[in-house]
Amino acid sequence: MADTRAIMAVGEALSTLLRTAYQPADFAADLEFRTITPRETTAGQIAAGVSFLLYRIVPNGAHRTPAGRFDAQGRRRQSQLPLDLHFLMTVWGQEATLQNAVAGWALRMIEDSPLLSSGLLNAAAPGAFRPEEVVEIGLAELSNEDLLRIWESMGANAAYQLSVPYVARVVRIESLLPEPGTGGVPVQERAPDFGLLTPETALGE
Repeated sequence: MADTRAIMAVGEALSTLLRTAYQPADFAADLEFRTITPRETTAGQIAAGVSFLLYRIVPNGAHRTPAGRFDAQGRRRQSQLPLDLHFLMTVWGQEATLQNAVAGWALRMIEDSPLLSSGLLNAAAPGAFRPEEVVEIGLAELSNEDLLRIWESMGANAAYQLSVPYVARVVRIESLLPEPGTGGVPVQERAPDFGLLTPETALGE
C-alpha cells in the first residue's frame, strides 16, 4: 500500500533501473534516462537515451478492491485504490544503429527485472511504498493505430520515435481516511447490567 506519490515513484523507478545498469562504454555514447510529459516529445529534447511517458491510468480489474489497513488507533482505513499504469518507453538516438542497440538493451534490462522493489521505488519518494511492496512491470499490447494516435496527440512537432508500451501493475494507493462509521469515540466504561427483560418482569410480577 503506497501513498499518493506512488505514480510519480514508479515512473522514476523505471528511469533509475536503466540508469543504474547503463555502462557508457557499451554504447560509446552518453545516454539520458528520464520520465517526460507529452510536451517534451519534440525531436531534440533527448539526443540519445530512453524516456518513459505515462499516457494512461486505469483501475486494476484482476484483483478485488483490497481493504484498507488499520491505522495507529485501530481503525480500518477506507479501501485501497488499485491501479495499472501504462507507459510508453521511447528510444532516442541520432543514428539508427545506436537507437536499435539501446532498444534491445533496454528491453532486456526491464525483462530481467520484472519486479520493481520498494528500495527502487522509494529512491525518488522515500517512504512512498512499504518495505514488502513490489510493482510488476511488463510489456503491454498497443495497436499501431493507437500508438500513432498517441504521438499525433502530442502536437505537430512531435516526430515519431521508436516506442514500446509497458504496464506497471498493481499500484495500490491507500487512503488516510477511516471507513465510515469507524470514527466514534472509544468506550470508556462498561454500562450497568440491568438484567434480562422477561414477560414476568415486564408485567411487574
